[in-house]
Amino acid sequence: MTQPHRPLVRSMLISLSALALLVVGCHKNQPAPAAPAYTPPPAAVKPTANISSDRDTINKGESAKLTWSTTDASNVSIAPEVGAVTPQGSTTVTPSESTTYTLSATGAGGNAEASVRISVNTPPAPAPAATLDELFLKEVRDAFFDYDSAAIRADAQPVLQKDADFLKSYPNARVTIEGHCDERGSTEYNLALGQRRANAVKEYLVSLGVSADRLSTTSWGKEKPFCTESNEACWQQNRRAHFTLNK
Repeated sequence: MTQPHRPLVRSMLISLSALALLVVGCHKNQPAPAAPAYTPPPAAVKPTANISSDRDTINKGESAKLTWSTTDASNVSIAPEVGAVTPQGSTTVTPSESTTYTLSATGAGGNAEASVRISVNTPPAPAPAATLDELFLKEVRDAFFDYDSAAIRADAQPVLQKDADFLKSYPNARVTIEGHCDERGSTEYNLALGQRRANAVKEYLVSLGVSADRLSTTSWGKEKPFCTESNEACWQQNRRAHFTLNK
């Protein structure tokens, strides 16, 4: 009774085997999925740095304003003196001398620097104060006399007024008034004439307010001529009352 079914069963088994072989063949021929492409991380960007000053030149004691900006920096500083700063900003500096300020920016991509220089004008050192000797030589002038005379001339009066003003401005200064003459006449006569001239100048200065105890007198007669030629122009220069500062 089962024989009529055998060909049908055999046909079904053959069909199933062929289908299995087809399925296995399909799986064997399927390509492997492609590996994903490698994408490298983005390269680090090198920082940038810029710095400027609102004033390139200042006078000593004045200030200037620094302004800066950076990109791609994790550490930012300004030298000298300022130190660590924000990536962008500004600050006021007061350098005591000409200074170059350097902005340094550091990041994953490297380093960057920028600089600005501020020049400081330093006032010249004050000239040393003149000594009393220097002022005396500059300010105190001789008084001149006519031939064979000890009278104070009109042109000598303003000179002696300035001499008196100087002596009153320096009350510790003590002076000697020297009487001088030209070469004419005897030594004895000129010594006496020179003394009269020195005494006349002392009395005039005392009348102008200079204390007498600050003034001493002496005569050189014709022994210390200022000019040595034998003519009136030279003789006039030797007829004088001359001042020396006592040490």
